Amino acid sequence: MLDERKAAILRAVVEEYIQTAQPVGSASVTRAHGMGVSAATVRNEMGTLERDGYLVQPHTSAGRVPTDKGYRFFVDHLAPSAHLDEAHAEQIRSFFASAHGELERMLADTSKFLAGLTDYAAVVVRDAEDPARVRSVQLVCLSSTVALLVVVLASGAVEKRTVELPGGCDERVAAAVSERLSGLMVGSTFGTPVDRQAPGGPSRDSAPSAEADTDRVATVVEASLRALYGDGEGGSNSPQVFVGGASHLAAAFDAVGTIRNVLDILEQQYVLVTLIKDVIDSGLSVAIGAEHGVVPLADCSIVVAPYRIEGERAGTVGILGPTRMHYEQTLAAVGVVSRRLSQALSKGSEER
Repeated sequence: MLDERKAAILRAVVEEYIQTAQPVGSASVTRAHGMGVSAATVRNEMGTLERDGYLVQPHTSAGRVPTDKGYRFFVDHLAPSAHLDEAHAEQIRSFFASAHGELERMLADTSKFLAGLTDYAAVVVRDAEDPARVRSVQLVCLSSTVALLVVVLASGAVEKRTVELPGGCDERVAAAVSERLSGLMVGSTFGTPVDRQAPGGPSRDSAPSAEADTDRVATVVEASLRALYGDGEGGSNSPQVFVGGASHLAAAFDAVGTIRNVLDILEQQYVLVTLIKDVIDSGLSVAIGAEHGVVPLADCSIVVAPYRIEGERAGTVGILGPTRMHYEQTLAAVGVVSRRLSQALSKGSEER
């Protein structure tokens, strides 16, 4: 642990470097931050902080800049719980007051909005396992041998799968299959195992030809479930990733190689999802520099927070930016946006 004076000096260096992107000298810390001690004393303390790994001197006679360890101490011990200023808070209220529509559109819009709010790249991940309940299921014939399975979730998400039917697509059979699938799935959590024995077969009032073709209906039901879930009984979808504001990162780094590496990672959805999952699973809300283990992003930090639907984790909201990040405001923005997104999606689920 650092004593009070070293902690104050470290905080001053971090805050000034975040603002200026220039190495910070002892005279600047003494003059601008009111340390109450001489520049020589501050210089000696900065030398100790450098030896302890919190600061580094880029070159002789230059000031110091924070290391990952310095930023980590700043985030964990020095930065108080921040609140968004009223202007940003009002922007968030206005955005979610008008954010409606299908889930995918809302998540994409949220990533763009958060990027604009913070001036960093924003990432919103929808988990593979959607905790929302199934609202409706319908099988629609597209051609003589192909049907489209449409599952609407209470969260606003729409799952679509193409089902090939070698025996032909009959409208009466499609209606009976839709009824059967609705009986199996409506009201259940999407992605949970499907009980094939649950009630939901053709009713007494179904068209006679559809009711008589019980085997055909059962075959199409199984083909539909395989198209939706694969060979298993539960969900097998991949996470969806929505990235906004990637262009903001160009202004955050001087080195073209760094910008290229960061943009390349943003295009590799599997790497991005794995990175965010590892940060969340480790219990962190911030991973700084080399802490996250993705070498091309060694000059970046990531701030994350989960969002939920009806109390169940449904995905993650995140910001990717330079280690020289405005941590307090970014943490506040990600936290508020994740909470408001959770409220919006849960409310939408209840209304549906």
